[in-house]
Amino acid sequence: MWPLIIVLLVVVLIVMFVVGIFNSLVRLRNQVDNAWSQIDVQLKRRHDLIPNLVETAKGYMTHERETFEAITNARSKAMGANNVSESGKAEGMLSEALSKFMLVVENYPELKANTNFLSLQETLTSTENKIAFARQGYNDQVLFYNNKIQMFPSNIIAGSFNFTKRDFFEIENEAEREVPKVSF
Repeated sequence: MWPLIIVLLVVVLIVMFVVGIFNSLVRLRNQVDNAWSQIDVQLKRRHDLIPNLVETAKGYMTHERETFEAITNARSKAMGANNVSESGKAEGMLSEALSKFMLVVENYPELKANTNFLSLQETLTSTENKIAFARQGYNDQVLFYNNKIQMFPSNIIAGSFNFTKRDFFEIENEAEREVPKVSF
């Protein structure tokens, strides 16, 4: 009788252990999904701001068609991205196009003085900061999740229930990796 109770107790403990690991994996996976949705919200905000910024600038910048086309194309690719990797590449291209746009704006002092443009530019800067913060939060969650599914003993349960590794939201644009050069 005692051996049966001991075996039953061991089985119950093993089941509780497996359930505990499974639940922690589900919680981490959901946290990664939530962190991605936070990035997605900020990217949507960024994508919505860009047309207003471009339209405001168009009235002043009549000879910059290539710049506007580059931003429009990069925005379209970013909005059409289907996964984290594609989104990272597309957002890098969009950041590069926006950087070039802001450099061109420097040649138009009357545009830089326009209150609508300044307001949109400030909102875009704020959004860029929120995106950077959301990226960091997402990558932190991905790190926790990937560690959990790769470390023993949770890797056994993760493999059994098809928990898969997630991609980090990485900068795909070499221009964003470069240190800015300051000269006086």
